[in-house]
Amino acid sequence: MSLRDHLVDVRPLREIPAFRAFWIGTTINGFGSQLSSFALLYYVWELSHSALIVGLTGVVRAVPIVVGGLVGGILADRMNRRTLLLCTRVIQLVSAVALAAVVFAGWANVPIIFVFTAIGSGLGSIAFPAAQTFAPRLLDGERLSGGLALMRLSSQVAALAGPFAAGLIVAQWGVAVCLAVDAVTFIASLWGIGALPKDAAMPEAASGDGKEGRGILSSVTFLFRTPVLLGAFATDLNAMVLAMPIALFPVINAERFGGSPATLGLMVPAIGLGGILAGVFSGRITKQPRQGVVMVVSCAIWGVGVALFGLSGWLPLALFGLVIAGAADTGTVVSRGTIVQRTTPDALRGRMNSLDFLVGAGGPSLGDLRAGTVASLTSGSVSAWIGGIACVIGAGVIGAAIPSLRTWRADAADTAHAADRAQVADTAESDVVGESEDRSAAPSRAASDATLAAAAGRENSADGTAGGAPA
Repeated sequence: MSLRDHLVDVRPLREIPAFRAFWIGTTINGFGSQLSSFALLYYVWELSHSALIVGLTGVVRAVPIVVGGLVGGILADRMNRRTLLLCTRVIQLVSAVALAAVVFAGWANVPIIFVFTAIGSGLGSIAFPAAQTFAPRLLDGERLSGGLALMRLSSQVAALAGPFAAGLIVAQWGVAVCLAVDAVTFIASLWGIGALPKDAAMPEAASGDGKEGRGILSSVTFLFRTPVLLGAFATDLNAMVLAMPIALFPVINAERFGGSPATLGLMVPAIGLGGILAGVFSGRITKQPRQGVVMVVSCAIWGVGVALFGLSGWLPLALFGLVIAGAADTGTVVSRGTIVQRTTPDALRGRMNSLDFLVGAGGPSLGDLRAGTVASLTSGSVSAWIGGIACVIGAGVIGAAIPSLRTWRADAADTAHAADRAQVADTAESDVVGESEDRSAAPSRAASDATLAAAAGRENSADGTAGGAPA
């Protein structure tokens, strides 16, 4: 087994030009978002010098995130996803330019910053479900897992490099320059979206029996009648709610490591470092067909890493525990994304992505609440290792209680999904609003896939056969 087999699978970037452009644009824009997030938090502190007002920034983001995520999921299953993404990114670009201009002019105050923060969070949440649908439309088979790993890797790099670069920019040139750079990165995002083929932009027609429906409740119904999805969501919530350590960092730092800000500053990057390492060496993980097993094992390893962090009084070992946890988190995120994208029919994919987004956003908040509550009754260290052990136990219980999660295979899911698509293509009528307004019968799946493959520039797979239908 060569080293290349363990490295991140770059075939999606090498073989699918549309995905490559979309990934580059998303990566650059994600870096810009990290710049603006850091700059705005710093600016709110500079304007108010109030920890309470800085904390309210999270509340200002939370409501638009929830509302936008739900609305975005519904819109992504009703209209042209490429158009939806382009429109939201253009409005975000205008908003970012306006915010940078206000700060440059010295007109900004806390309420104005909060208004722009809410607008940015809401628009980003509306765009998220649609943005997540393109990878499964462009990538087939194990390339989807590789593509999701690449997306995760880029977000981890942005999360590490963005705040560091923002600190340097703010110190040298000021907050407004950070915001201006963020605005420019939306141009890269628009370029990447423009490279997406039109065939990948329209939701597949809902089946004639109407099971997909039109509202968010349809996705909830589908979730509860699909045990493997329930297991995937439950596993993620188990990890985040029982063993989210971030709220404990300042507590444990004060309890065991002298309370130095320099020491505290090593903890979040340790998790990010683990995520980057796991992303770089994700090749063997993404090629595993039993992604449910990967998710359960990764969840348990996350718990082990958090428990090690809580138990260790030696800083290098504690940080090593966080590196382990960060690596496991990448495994959990990639495997969950693979299961969700390859199990969900395209007609429901926008709404399922919105549920996935809400779980990913809400789980850490509940985890911080649990961690802080237990720490107030015991100590930060106890809260961490108890949560880590509980997470390991919970992963075992979920794996035992939901056999379909353990036995789920990506190749079997592709076969079943292809059969379902063929049936949909034979019986469906268009249930979406797209670029055309005639609401005509959906084209045959074979023709649609052929056009999509040509537009995406898909090459033959390594074994010499043509790439299968996108999952």
